[in-house]
Amino acid sequence: MTGLKELYQYRNLFSELVRKGIKLKYRRSYLGVVWSMIEPLLTMLVLTLVFGTLLGHHEKTFPVYILSGRLIYSLFSQSTTTALKSIRQNEGLIKKVHVPKVLYPASAVVFNYILFVISLVVLAGVSLVLGVYPTVRILFVIIPLAVLFVMSIGVGLVLSTLGTFFRDLEYLWNVALMLVMYASAIFYYPDVILDSGVSWILKYNPLFCVISNFRSCIFGQTMDMWMLGYSAIFAVVSVVIGYVIFDKNENKFILHL
Repeated sequence: MTGLKELYQYRNLFSELVRKGIKLKYRRSYLGVVWSMIEPLLTMLVLTLVFGTLLGHHEKTFPVYILSGRLIYSLFSQSTTTALKSIRQNEGLIKKVHVPKVLYPASAVVFNYILFVISLVVLAGVSLVLGVYPTVRILFVIIPLAVLFVMSIGVGLVLSTLGTFFRDLEYLWNVALMLVMYASAIFYYPDVILDSGVSWILKYNPLFCVISNFRSCIFGQTMDMWMLGYSAIFAVVSVVIGYVIFDKNENKFILHL
């Protein structure tokens, strides 16, 4: 609750940090925010051509399956990575102005969510073109997205704290994200590994649980309640642990900048 009060108290600065993040992301870019729609579309085309051919997935809706998973993974990847760098990237401001430092990783997650919402236009367009029409279950899509938001905040707080003390964490996190991507069934169907001895990787991967329920909403299917409960618990626990770690160490950040 203290963290939420701080965000509200400094809401004007928080909104400025969000705007600054969006501007810096597309600085010196001719396409600007439009790239948020073009990039996932191009990625979907490449992954569909490569993995659709290799794995024999020629279903008409396979591109929607890939795009929906890729968007959620990219959101988690970019928001946590940006949060990890947020303290160091705002070094000058931190040394000059005394404000709650939780604003920096939180704003990093929020501005990535804003860009994600823009990219959903591409998902909606591709879905309609390929015959995946919205049903009433599309209204529940807010649930996995809310779980992912809390999870990104929690993981982002942990990473921003550790990343301030250990600069190499950025490179280690990039490797970890690659492993997470392959363990999230983005470009293959889960039944490919269900009969293998590593199927537990999907079951206990909270990001896959979010992706699976997000896809269920898109394709008009019922969400998996076990996956929803597991990912929600993971998200809440991560944000509590993340805030405790961040709060206990934020006064030491200035010594490592």
